[in-house]
Amino acid sequence: MQLGVFSVSLAVKNLAASHAFYRKLGFEDLGGNAEHGYLILKNGSTVIGLFQGMFEGNILTFNPGWDENAQSVDPFTDVRELQQRLKDAGIELTSEADPTGSGPASFTLVDPDGNAILIDQHR
Repeated sequence: MQLGVFSVSLAVKNLAASHAFYRKLGFEDLGGNAEHGYLILKNGSTVIGLFQGMFEGNILTFNPGWDENAQSVDPFTDVRELQQRLKDAGIELTSEADPTGSGPASFTLVDPDGNAILIDQHR
């Protein structure tokens, strides 16, 4: 099962300070909008998102249909198919995408240790 490109979404207290810190670690800007409270950074194939005031705690994030440069990949497994596969495997979801929809959608789950996971399709 291909979940899509992986990144870590970090809940930060000060977007500017976190941005400056990760830039010093060699991360470069990839996307986002500081005025809207989030930035996406990349170092090699590693992607992190910095999010201020959007959610509590850090989130493991997968983006079906994207590569680490936020470029479309084909083929890919639609988020609704991933959702159904996980439900069929007995995994409890904390939020769900509309199974009859198409295009962008997301769902969430929590691993056995309480780590939040977001499967977030943008296309």
